[in-house]
Amino acid sequence: MKKFLKQLSPARIIAFGFLTVILLGSVLLILPFSLKDGVRLSYVDALYTSTSAVCVTGLTVVDTGNAFSPLGQFILGLLIQIGGLGVTSVGAGIILAMGKKINARGRNLIVEASNLGTRGGTIKFLRSVFFTTITIEIIGAIFSFLVFVKIYPPIKALGYSLFHSVAAFNNSGFDNLGLSGEVYNGVSLIPYQNNLLFNLVTCALIFFGGIGFLVIKEVIHKRFKWKKLSMHSRVVLSMSLALTIAGTLLLKITEDISWLGAFFSSVSARTAGFSSFSLSEFSSAGLLVMMILMFIGASPGSTGGGIKTSTFFALLQGIKSAATNKSEKAFHYSMPEGSFKKAAVITLIGLGVVTGGTYLMVIMDPELRFVDALFEIVSAFGTVGLSTGITTSLSVGSKILSMFIMFIGRLGPLTIATLWYFNKGERVEYPEGNIAIG
Repeated sequence: MKKFLKQLSPARIIAFGFLTVILLGSVLLILPFSLKDGVRLSYVDALYTSTSAVCVTGLTVVDTGNAFSPLGQFILGLLIQIGGLGVTSVGAGIILAMGKKINARGRNLIVEASNLGTRGGTIKFLRSVFFTTITIEIIGAIFSFLVFVKIYPPIKALGYSLFHSVAAFNNSGFDNLGLSGEVYNGVSLIPYQNNLLFNLVTCALIFFGGIGFLVIKEVIHKRFKWKKLSMHSRVVLSMSLALTIAGTLLLKITEDISWLGAFFSSVSARTAGFSSFSLSEFSSAGLLVMMILMFIGASPGSTGGGIKTSTFFALLQGIKSAATNKSEKAFHYSMPEGSFKKAAVITLIGLGVVTGGTYLMVIMDPELRFVDALFEIVSAFGTVGLSTGITTSLSVGSKILSMFIMFIGRLGPLTIATLWYFNKGERVEYPEGNIAIG
């Protein structure tokens, strides 16, 4: 096994790690101790649930609260945590906890998985990731407990609070509230759509999980002083704020929902996957807004998916530069060389995955409405977990397709593309040709 791993590129090792955890999770979730009495789960559904958890998506084919036992929900929460932090980071954390050292190859894997750019301070960064995650999730659980304890016994409320905090911070739309009042079976957070504290706490968890650990660390280290922040942190924070505000306004215009509901939907659409209103009742315009937010997603090095806020920003700057014939710059910095090219490649691959996935899904399930299939695929690619309600009725083929797209979305389209890359060098050079563009 060690010899096999040494021959793999960092991208392939990360992909292999995620796949291994998914398969292991599927086996654990199908065992009797993970399920409630009388519940039967096919292997495809167990694999789908495990994939959705590890890829921090939240699309479900069974209701979490009604199907899984407390132990099964714990396993599901653990898979979400591993998927959010990253298999590489969790593995390295276990090695450190055992008192062993991480070799150079291990550090390279952490750099690759976390988008660090440099190996300097890798172990220190890894420790800060775990500390930040635990701290934020505990705080989120405390505030969530204040809401749940008014409805449930303390022990049950504590379980709900911990699961919700982990799911929200890791931008995974899973909820285990299937028995909430015996009425709201499988409808995410609709029962709490008017609870201000719960909505704000959930949005805060989603936001911090979605901006990335590098940004959180820098903001705290620089004591929240905007002028001292790096270009990356400024881009992430400004784009996150702009997309949240734009999404809130557009959803309020198109849908008959409260301002709180529009704000929550705007935040959640950027890869979290919780819903406080039924998306099946949203207009086509509202669903389009949600799909745009889902496709853009969270930020690099975060627990979320999508093409990422910085990618979208670089794309906009490149288009602006081409239109105005001026250099690409922002926040008194010049854009990194090749950023527009990389952003364009990621975006085009993402669009290709979504287009191809939707095409295949409507072929395999022709009874689906096009907009529902498109929404489902965008949600899977963005590792969001929102759905118009078609997930449970998907055919086996569409479920497998959805799993594949969730996997692509979690690893990132560019990482997936490099899995087939073999560097053998250029053997032939050709003269530069001419092609008319535009």
